[in-house]
Amino acid sequence: MDTLDGNNVTMENNSSTKWSFTEHSLFQEPRELRVLVPAILGVICVLGAACNLTAMAVLFSNAHKGKLSLINSLIFNLMFADGLVLLFSVPFRAVSFSKASWSLGWVVCKTSDWFLQSCMAAKSFTVATMAKACYCYVSNPTKQVSVHLASILMVLFFIWISACFVTIPLWLFTTLQRKIRGLVCVLMIPPQALDFMTVYNKAYPLGVYCAPLSIALMYFWKAYGQCQRRSSKTQNLRTQIRSRRLTLMLFSLTVAMAILWLPQWVVWVWERHMAEKEIDGSQPYVSSSPPLLLTLSAQLLTFTLSLVNPLIVLSLSEEFRDGYRGLWRRLTLHQQPSPKAKPGPHNPTSLKCPCPRPEMSAQLRGDTGFRMNFCQEPEEQSGGREADTGSLKDGVVLPDVEQFWHEREIEDNAEENDPVPWEHQSREHKRHSLG
Repeated sequence: MDTLDGNNVTMENNSSTKWSFTEHSLFQEPRELRVLVPAILGVICVLGAACNLTAMAVLFSNAHKGKLSLINSLIFNLMFADGLVLLFSVPFRAVSFSKASWSLGWVVCKTSDWFLQSCMAAKSFTVATMAKACYCYVSNPTKQVSVHLASILMVLFFIWISACFVTIPLWLFTTLQRKIRGLVCVLMIPPQALDFMTVYNKAYPLGVYCAPLSIALMYFWKAYGQCQRRSSKTQNLRTQIRSRRLTLMLFSLTVAMAILWLPQWVVWVWERHMAEKEIDGSQPYVSSSPPLLLTLSAQLLTFTLSLVNPLIVLSLSEEFRDGYRGLWRRLTLHQQPSPKAKPGPHNPTSLKCPCPRPEMSAQLRGDTGFRMNFCQEPEEQSGGREADTGSLKDGVVLPDVEQFWHEREIEDNAEENDPVPWEHQSREHKRHSLG
């Protein structure tokens, strides 16, 4: 399947055939290549995992709000498969590229390629099902369809069971074998299964790549034809615009998968076609490995697909962008401390007393020299200065109120320090009399 060095087909006792598909060592290649390829895979893994987890969180949040639909569930399943590839397949491939021999154990050897192919098959089946659901929605967008969670789970379960079933031969015939430089992970085909694998190698690309994507493109073409029909009602026009955007987004996902996954199938067909010719003896023994650059590019593009899918959904889905903004807003609000309520016209009850400090409280002076603090509650006046101080601890003072009482206090102090207060009193009396 994915060979980077050496021959991937050998003959043993003229009875068994061995395809080495996980012999991913770049030990004999330049040192820069051994460092560059794992580094690129690491960047794809980190960025892709972050994008897919964010997309899944947005879709899960929308479903929690009651926006449950079959199309959103299938998009979630597509992101879930991409996340599995990035978290459980890419790291092992990066490690195997940097080692001279297979050092990840028998279990990883047995399941690594089977797991990757199962996830890719599940993505292909998901895209085909998504195209069918999109066509059904576009055909009658105003129709209210109630989708139960049990029905969605059944569809997803059938997709994953089918994907895992069609890749069983890859798991069944995979084993570890010791070579001169160490252990390698190979696909060993026994003589009794050679005819079956010859048919399987031709049917597997047709059933996993060609048929699902062809069905998806056919349904998207029909859905696009439905979107082109004009309607005279404004409500129906809005619905058609929404349907056209949905069709464009899902069609872009299908085209991206068809383009980025194609080089990997070229490598697949190349390897097996050359292997069958060598087994039949119709062609002299030659190296059946594709060029190193083609094999590396095919694998990198396959893993890049898991990074491209959430970016397509983010750029073309307005609903997803709104959900992403809402999720980001909730996350940032949870992290920041809640602001305290500020007093003002919207919250006048938060002020118990407008006085800034007990010593600045308003004082009314009469002829008898009696002082009264009118900021105190009736029950607080009997408590003296302690009650006044306690009533002001919980209150918040507005700047305008503080300035007002500060000016009053300055005026009171000016009157007390005035050396000739009778002259000012006589002038004020004349003004009032003239007025």
